[in-house]
Amino acid sequence: MRDLDRFAPPPRMAGRVCVGFIMDIMTGAGLTFGMIVIAMMVFMGGDLHMFVSEHAMIIIFGGATAATMIRFPLGAILHGLPLGAKYAFTMSRLSARDLVDELARIAEIARKQGPVGLEKVETNEPFLAKGIRFVADGYDLEFIRDNLERDRDNFLMHLDEGSKIYRAIGDCAPAFGMIGTLIGMVQMFANMTDPSKLGPFMATALLATLYGALVANLFCLPIADKLHGKLLDEETNRTLIIDGILMIRDSKSPALVREMLLAYLPEKHRHEEGEPVPA
Repeated sequence: MRDLDRFAPPPRMAGRVCVGFIMDIMTGAGLTFGMIVIAMMVFMGGDLHMFVSEHAMIIIFGGATAATMIRFPLGAILHGLPLGAKYAFTMSRLSARDLVDELARIAEIARKQGPVGLEKVETNEPFLAKGIRFVADGYDLEFIRDNLERDRDNFLMHLDEGSKIYRAIGDCAPAFGMIGTLIGMVQMFANMTDPSKLGPFMATALLATLYGALVANLFCLPIADKLHGKLLDEETNRTLIIDGILMIRDSKSPALVREMLLAYLPEKHRHEEGEPVPA
């Protein structure tokens, strides 16, 4: 962990861009591995061209998009989709344990130098930076609590919307795949007298089911589950930050801040590496 006393950015971190997230390699690695597996199966049995169908793409992506637009208001889609995509591929730079250590160090700075000393503190977590700024500017306790809790709740609401939108797409994509299959079979049976058309219509019918299953099970449903897990993590981290900032504003000792915040962590994560865990 960095020693926050050594950092001296511009006062109140004005104009500073806080980059609080790093790539979540598991999401990208999982998607890449899944696509490699599918590509291997495709090329082992033929070529890519036979697995491409414009009609199947239209029914899957067009139908799933239409159903999502009906199910959710425009504002939820505009907020939820990009936020969900961002958090599916990124993760918080600081773990809950790191946040406890950082808040304890910030409390030590506030105890030694007062709120003015917090103007020189730099952090990679934008939400934490906002709380530090409020304390440094001398806002009262209730204002800080209300503002940070409202910020947290709005963020979690949009992240939950993202999870629900991806899950909704994952739920309806296989259904539209089945619809595409039925349409293809109707077209096939309607042209039984022309054998040259039976193959293309059957391919469209089967590819619609394939596309729906891939969109749901390789992309949308895993991303929805990933977002739900990250929502729980962000709720814990941001609540931890709020409690820490309020204790710093209330001039609590660094030791008390640390001990109170450690209650957010599982027992095995409450102790420094190498420190024995009480039985």
